[in-house]
Amino acid sequence: MAGAAHCSLKAKRLLLDPKFEGYKLSLEPLACYQLGLDAAVAEVKLRDDQYTLDHMRAFGMYNYLHLDSWYQDSVYYVDQFGRVMNLSVTLDTALQKPREVFRLPTDLTAYDNRLCASIHFSSSTWVTLSDGTGRLYLIKSGKRGNSASEKWEIVFNEELEIPFIIVHSVSFVKSDVHSVAVLLLRVEKDELDTKGSGFHVTLEWVTIAETSKEGDLRYAIFKRRVLQGKSVPHYAAIEPSGDGLMIVSYKPFKFVQGEDDKLEENDNAKATNEKKDPLYYWQQTEDDVTITVHIPQDITKDDIKVHFSPDNICVTLKEQPPLMEGKLYSSVDHESCTWIIRENKSLEISLIKKNEGPRWPELIIGDTRGEFIMDSSQCSEITESLMHLTSEVMNPNPEKENPPCNAQELEECDAFLEDSASLCRFDGDTLKVTHVIHLGSNQFLFSVVVDPREMPCFCLRHDVDALLWQPHSDQPENMWEHIATFNALGYVQASKQDKKFMACAPDYSYAALCECLRRIFIYRQPTPLSTVLFNRKEGRQVGQVAKQLVATLEANDPILGFQATNERLFVLTTKTLFLIKVNSGN
Repeated sequence: MAGAAHCSLKAKRLLLDPKFEGYKLSLEPLACYQLGLDAAVAEVKLRDDQYTLDHMRAFGMYNYLHLDSWYQDSVYYVDQFGRVMNLSVTLDTALQKPREVFRLPTDLTAYDNRLCASIHFSSSTWVTLSDGTGRLYLIKSGKRGNSASEKWEIVFNEELEIPFIIVHSVSFVKSDVHSVAVLLLRVEKDELDTKGSGFHVTLEWVTIAETSKEGDLRYAIFKRRVLQGKSVPHYAAIEPSGDGLMIVSYKPFKFVQGEDDKLEENDNAKATNEKKDPLYYWQQTEDDVTITVHIPQDITKDDIKVHFSPDNICVTLKEQPPLMEGKLYSSVDHESCTWIIRENKSLEISLIKKNEGPRWPELIIGDTRGEFIMDSSQCSEITESLMHLTSEVMNPNPEKENPPCNAQELEECDAFLEDSASLCRFDGDTLKVTHVIHLGSNQFLFSVVVDPREMPCFCLRHDVDALLWQPHSDQPENMWEHIATFNALGYVQASKQDKKFMACAPDYSYAALCECLRRIFIYRQPTPLSTVLFNRKEGRQVGQVAKQLVATLEANDPILGFQATNERLFVLTTKTLFLIKVNSGN
């Protein structure tokens, strides 16, 4: 990931509630409607050779219910006869049976090694569909939900050999050419992996574009690119423009390259491995930073240009590209900064720190070409400050009253194994990582589409809360925006050991999770109280309260699908579709 910008997620303080008092269990009844299905859902159970955690995550925990975010309260599923069935809700009291909108041409029962059929709604009129056997369909649907204009018509279909599921797709127009980019996921046998699970995960990024032959408009595959990794991504989505890709995963992904690219990569790796002398050396005190740069013999004072600003530095020699340029770790008093040429043909730059005291861990953010030189007094100071953390005796005081860390005080919900998960943004042209965020203990919880024209949002655990982030691929300065907070949800969900799916309303009014069987938990955002309520412990009035609601389905079949809209929760089992009315419409 050399050359990638290391970024961080910045939470908005105004969206955090440090005084949140927890959820109050509400016994108010929830209206629950159920529809019996004409035919069972086309569930595909894991085979004996699909035994890894990645198989379980990708296919065993697959959500068989698909929400069409372009239209209100419209969900789809595929039944065992290969029919794509739709339920669009306007009135809960006048529910229609799910209707068939399309039938897969493939006889699904004839395939032994197929995966589950998958659907993704690329736009309000385009749909990508996979039958689970390895065939990809591009469908022009017309305006869905309107029987007069809705007609699902196949405009492209191709056998892509190895079965896959569709993770995401987008429809876009560039230079008057319509294209649909689709992301396909596979878990494949890896003969070279002798120490791990024996499998790897591939994401294939396929772009299907409009072509014109003899006046006949058709669609064909324009580009295929493959990424490979060692874990199923928690989140993978194509940017609306089709220019890039964002992936949240436990283990990194990288593009599988052609032979020419591999040779070039090997040359780059060799060049990197060769030890290079630092471009510059730097030292610091509490007040200032001194930089020493070796310059060629023929350079004079007139050839050197050093530009200082409060947060940046730029050094150029003659008319060449900048020798040093970038954002400084911290602000400087730029008017007091100076530079001179020493007798040994070295350029010495003095920076005066604006904030005295704190040590800088780096000089220019992201620049690894320099070397920090620490003097002996600083080494002694650091050693002294760390002395209390070390001892020559193993466990010198086991009975100490207040040990710095007691593992027994950690709760089970604080354990999070995937502590090295990262969010990466890949460029579609260079196939390189341009931005990376190390998520650390910010556990991935779920993704949700808030605005179908934007990328899906992802929800991460931050301490006890769950924060919702909206990617903006077209805003480099605000690429990931914190748009909502679900108070204490990070802590609450950790206690639900049987949870299968999580979701939230696109308007953030509630979050919900379901267990494998029957039970649904709903967590509403805090709302003002209509009656007076006092906190007797603190003797103060409580202005608003957040409610937890629990619904139990009258079904013995496992939950296969789970989707949330602003008003309703849709829950799919093998033979029944349940609707739970959470919010009343405006």
